[in-house]
Amino acid sequence: MSDDKETKIRLAATADAAAIAHIHLASRAAAMPYLPPQKRGHEQVTRWFEEVVLTTCRVWVAVRGTEILGYAALEGDLLEHLYLRPDLRRQGIGTLLLDEVRRHSPDGLSLHVFQQNTEARAFYARHGFHVLDTSDGDRNMEHLPDMTLRWPGR
Repeated sequence: MSDDKETKIRLAATADAAAIAHIHLASRAAAMPYLPPQKRGHEQVTRWFEEVVLTTCRVWVAVRGTEILGYAALEGDLLEHLYLRPDLRRQGIGTLLLDEVRRHSPDGLSLHVFQQNTEARAFYARHGFHVLDTSDGDRNMEHLPDMTLRWPGR
């Protein structure tokens, strides 16, 4: 018998876009207060997930029962997004999502992270990622210094 309180990972569906958009906006606001104010509202971000992210990436959600707790989006071998509800950080949910993504990227995985995002950098370092390069912000729309991290695979 399955426990409804157990966190599971499943592929995201179009019907999940609004919940994913909410997590995306809330997580960025809570974890990265240094980002410029979000110009897009929930409806626009939901549409972006429906029309862009869910069509170009493989997206997984962490769920407990029917509630979505976080998501990860993989495009090729690039982890485009990994976000959790802000109140659920440090409970192993991000690791579950990252493990699922790595199962689908056995030859390695890259990602970009803002240099100021020290908590995310520490999370990825704990999971075997190393710095490939750094940038002054010319390659992201926020124009903030970032870095490319790489997990070499199994």
